Amino acid sequence: MSDPSSSPSTASTPSAPPLRRGLKVLGTLLITLSAITPASSVFIIAPGVVRQAGSGAFWSFVIAAVVGVFMAFVYAELASAYPLSGGEYAIVGRTLGRLPGFVILGLLVITQLLIIAVIALGVGTYLAVLIPGVPGPVVAAVTTAAATVLAVFDIKLNAWITGIFLAIEMIALVVVSALGLLDPARSLGELLTAPVTVADGVVAPASAGLIVGAAAVAIFAYNGYGSAVYFGEETTDAQRGIARAILWALAITVVAELVPITAVLLGAPSLTELFASGNMMGLFVATKAGATVNSVISLAIALAIVNAVLAIILISARMVFSTGRDTAWPGAVSRGLAAIHPRTGTPWIATLVTGGFATVLCFADEELLLVVTGTSLVAVYAALCLAVLAGRRNGTTAHAAYRMPWFPVAPVLALAALAYVIWQNAMDPVVGRTSLLITLGVCAAAALYYLLVLRGRGQWVLRGPAGEETDTPEPLESV
Repeated sequence: MSDPSSSPSTASTPSAPPLRRGLKVLGTLLITLSAITPASSVFIIAPGVVRQAGSGAFWSFVIAAVVGVFMAFVYAELASAYPLSGGEYAIVGRTLGRLPGFVILGLLVITQLLIIAVIALGVGTYLAVLIPGVPGPVVAAVTTAAATVLAVFDIKLNAWITGIFLAIEMIALVVVSALGLLDPARSLGELLTAPVTVADGVVAPASAGLIVGAAAVAIFAYNGYGSAVYFGEETTDAQRGIARAILWALAITVVAELVPITAVLLGAPSLTELFASGNMMGLFVATKAGATVNSVISLAIALAIVNAVLAIILISARMVFSTGRDTAWPGAVSRGLAAIHPRTGTPWIATLVTGGFATVLCFADEELLLVVTGTSLVAVYAALCLAVLAGRRNGTTAHAAYRMPWFPVAPVLALAALAYVIWQNAMDPVVGRTSLLITLGVCAAAALYYLLVLRGRGQWVLRGPAGEETDTPEPLESV
């Protein structure tokens, strides 16, 4: 097998300067939690789970939390071995081979930019409670542009900013939890043992199939804990610290989402009205505490979404920076994306490019954005499960400071859960299958670019901090 790192094209590529290690584990955790944005999940994603599973949504989120534990173990072990700004693609490229790694890169480049726009479009939704008629796409674009400017500044400053906004978000969730838990309309035993749903206005028991099916959506509500890996090159003692940040991020997220969701299901005066509402959380808060509190909570959720936009831009910019350092694009483009600002120590050009594209995407159709990103996360999760299995077998993760317990239970069970999610998507003849086809199309395009452009030139080299190459032998493909 030839070593691409010895080819003339890569030998002449200058090493990118390193990112500045200015984060403690706490700072990384704050940014990661801000990207997950538990309040947004409770107010935006959880109602979809409740509509499907009724009060059985409690069990849907419990099942999703178990899957989350499996994936957090997978992320923690892989991130401990490779705490790199390239995140998932850098890990897969070093454990499964460059071709699978570049396919994952293709998925991430598309979906990360789209996710920023999807999240930003939620700002206008909640500001509309305070400012009726506010134009959603314009508000989203302004939010994204402002967050991009902030993201160029020092990472420690951004950790403080996201921490403050995160505190506001958590206070809002505490208020929602208190409204339900301190004034319940039904018992916890009723919620646990007799979950119900409403079909055609009739209350009926929620079936196990509905509950498990809704868990597929609940999984995405917890998603984001693995994002800590993107700050591995800016976090001190990253091999141990990033694994801790990932595990803590999942634990905090589960509590921050499951408790208020449980409180709403316990405290809602009428489950029939709750399930039928187009704005479940708004109805619950307004009913229990009045319109003024609902307006305050809506403002807090809008701020939480703004915070999430900033955090996701920080994450995505580091991935884009890594693609430049790894010379994934033509020379001038790669060199520009790999540039580090001399004063802030941040990937400023990659940040501006990321934010610029995301700002433009805010004017795209939101439903189209959701369809395109629908199953990409499932493909990335599956690749990571295979990566941790392969890493143990071929030794590419032998140097990891963290090793998951009960291996290989977590990746095997997570793969089974992901297979079920894919099957559920395939059953949907419109949105689900369209999303699957788009994901397969992106994978095919990324694979062709690698095979026809990068592989022949030996151009794509996986580099680590300070520009040193951290390539490992290709376990799945001979060159």
